[in-house]
Amino acid sequence: MQRPRLRDLLPITVRTFDPEEVTTKSHRETDPRGVGLTAQDVEAIWEAVVTFYKAGLHPAIALCIRRRGEIILDRAIGHARGNSPQDPEGMPLVKATPDTLYNFFSGSKTVTAMLIHLLEEEDKLHVDEPVATFIPAFAKRRKHSITIRDVLTHRAGIPATPEEAINLELLSKPEEITRAFCELEPTHRPGSVQAYQAVTSGFILAEIIRRVTGENIRDFLTARIREPLKMKHFNYGVPPEQLDRVAVDAFTGPTPTWPYKNLVQVAFGASMRELVDLSNDPRFRTAAVPAANIIATPEEISRFFETLLCGGTYEDARVFDQRTVARATEPQVTGQVDRVLMMPIPLSMGFMLGGRTFGFYGPRTANAFGHLGFTNVLGWADPDRDISVAFMNTGKPLLSARMLAWLNVTRVIGTRIPRDRA
Repeated sequence: MQRPRLRDLLPITVRTFDPEEVTTKSHRETDPRGVGLTAQDVEAIWEAVVTFYKAGLHPAIALCIRRRGEIILDRAIGHARGNSPQDPEGMPLVKATPDTLYNFFSGSKTVTAMLIHLLEEEDKLHVDEPVATFIPAFAKRRKHSITIRDVLTHRAGIPATPEEAINLELLSKPEEITRAFCELEPTHRPGSVQAYQAVTSGFILAEIIRRVTGENIRDFLTARIREPLKMKHFNYGVPPEQLDRVAVDAFTGPTPTWPYKNLVQVAFGASMRELVDLSNDPRFRTAAVPAANIIATPEEISRFFETLLCGGTYEDARVFDQRTVARATEPQVTGQVDRVLMMPIPLSMGFMLGGRTFGFYGPRTANAFGHLGFTNVLGWADPDRDISVAFMNTGKPLLSARMLAWLNVTRVIGTRIPRDRA
C-alpha cells in the first residue's frame, strides 16, 4: 500500500474574508419574537455559521430556517464564484446571496422518493412491488426480487455506481444508463443489509416514474411539486442560461486516504477531486441526475421540507396526502452500520432520520427527517421544533477536524430553538 505524502494530508483551504463584508441578508427574514424566539437566538445561530465559514473549508455557505412557518433566518456568506482553490488566479469574486442557486446533491434523493410516494398515493404502484415489474430487464443477474422499498431504503444490494452513471456524455442518454444498472449484479442479498446507493437509486426510480407516467422526471416534478409550490427553480439541473447563477463547488480539506479513498471510489465511481470537477461541469449541471442534482435556492429547499412538515400542504396548495408524508418518513432501518458509509444511519423510505441523543440535525432530534448531501449540505424538517432548514455550502471536504464547526451549527440550532413538544 502506498503511504500518503505529507502534502496530501494537509487540508486545502479557501481564503476567508471579513464576515460583515461578505454576508448578505434576505428581506424575507421576519421578527423571531413572533415564533417564540429572540434576536439573540437567531444571531447565535448565525455566529455558528460564521465560525464555520472561518474554518476555511467553504467558499460559500447559506442557511435558511423556517420556524412555525415563518422565515427567521435567510442569509449567505462568502463567494459563489472566484474563491475556489481550483479557480484560475485573477477570476472575479462574486458574492454568494440567499438567491444564489446551490446543488442539494444527495438531498435530491428525498425529492425523487416523494415522487415515488405520490405514485403510490395514486395507486399507480406499490413500494413492495419488484422493480422488475416496471423494468423487466432489471431482473437480470438475480435482481428479480429487489423491490422499490429496497431501493428507497438502500437495501437493494447494488451499491456500486456503474461507469455509465457518471459518464457526462451519457447523461443525455438515459437508455444507456438504464441498460447499465440492469446489468449490475448484487453484492449482498437484496433486503439483507444497508449499503448506500449514491447515484444508481435515483436513475432506477426515475425510470420507474417514466414507465408509469409516460413523463420524464423533470416534467413530473414540475407539474406535481415545483409549480404547486410556486418555485422558480427547484429542479434536476438548470437550463444552460442559468448556469452562471449556480455556486461553484470546491474540493477542500485533506485528500482522502485509505480506507476512505476506497469507499468514495466504490460509492461514487470516482475520486473526490474527480467528483467535484464533475459536479461543476455544465453537462452535469444541465442534466437530470435524480439522486444528485436538485438545484435551487436555500429558501426553496426549506419550502419543500416545510411542505412535508405541514403534512403535505404549503399555504393553499396540497401536494401530498398527510398519510403519504407519514409513510415516507416512518423509520424502516435502524441500528445498522451502512456497508458503504461505514456509520449507522437510521433510514425511512427516502430520508435519513435524526437521533434521540445527537444526529446530523443536532441534539434530541429523534423525529427529524432530511438528508445529507455531498459533503456538508443538509436539508431537514424537525416536527418537535417546528422548523424546516436548508443548510447549503460549496466546499467538499471529506474528513477534517475543522468539520466540528459544521456539527456545531446544527447543535446551536437545536439548542437555541426549543422543542414545542416533548
